[in-house]
Amino acid sequence: MHRYIVGRVLLVIPTLLGAAALVFLLMRLIPGDICVVRLASGGGTFNAHAVELCHAEIGLDRPILVQFFDFVYGLFRFDFGLSMWSGKPVAYEIIVRLPVSIEVALLATIVAIAIAIPLGTISALKQNTWIDVVVRTVAIAGIATPSFWLGIVVILGVLEVTNIFFGSPWMPPIDYVPLWQDPIRNLSLVFFPAITVGYRYAAVTMRMTRSAMLEVLGEDYIRTARAKGLIENLVINRHALKNALLPVITLIGIEFAFLIGGLVVTEQVFNLNGIGRLFVLAVQNQDYTLTQALVMLTVVVFVLCNLAVDLCYAWIDPRIRYA
Repeated sequence: MHRYIVGRVLLVIPTLLGAAALVFLLMRLIPGDICVVRLASGGGTFNAHAVELCHAEIGLDRPILVQFFDFVYGLFRFDFGLSMWSGKPVAYEIIVRLPVSIEVALLATIVAIAIAIPLGTISALKQNTWIDVVVRTVAIAGIATPSFWLGIVVILGVLEVTNIFFGSPWMPPIDYVPLWQDPIRNLSLVFFPAITVGYRYAAVTMRMTRSAMLEVLGEDYIRTARAKGLIENLVINRHALKNALLPVITLIGIEFAFLIGGLVVTEQVFNLNGIGRLFVLAVQNQDYTLTQALVMLTVVVFVLCNLAVDLCYAWIDPRIRYA
């Protein structure tokens, strides 16, 4: 087990270095000169000296290898330079907004797991019954419903319900407060976005759980366990569900990583100042350094989530440790 964990952890280092090289090259393959585009975007005039100053500011005047080593060294020191948009350190811009995105992603994941795994398992056990039809209908509706539309419906529903029962419409707060400082205010801000995102998240996971359970329930070892007289709960929980969870865990890890930087529309609807919204602002303001750091942050989150999924594999299925 320890050898498996060490091997997976060591694989993270070359993966991150390769991803950093790819991000570094792709950002520099963007057509045009980022400094020219930025200086010309306001409609004003500029000269060659202004372009040279811009190149010096973001380090484009140095050799390409020196730029890459500085970029990688900055990643290890969490030093991504200064934002071309706000003038503040890029690390500060990210740290201010990252807790919102992480909290929404965690709550959405909890909601998805709490809904998807029980309903997906029940749907597989009650195949082709009315329960299965209802669960599949809920899952298909969740996949087909756009998150931004569902978010707008949730906001309008909250306004209408609070207006009826309390005489005035209620809206969640705009400013973010950490959970340990004011739990009620914090949850009132992130609860509805988490429910909105978690519904679609649960719908996808629910269908995967059902498919995996149906496949496992048809295996020979399940029939053997039942033939030996094991209690049905033991057959389902110990033999069927643990084996069916492997593809489900993969999906949960991928979806969680996507939620960290992919909640652009949801954050716009609920007015959340998270990483997804920061991504949009960085592109709109042609902030080269901030965009590069955010792309790399997304890569790191995906790599760490894949590492966590691999470790969960070994915990759930001991056979993987000796592969």
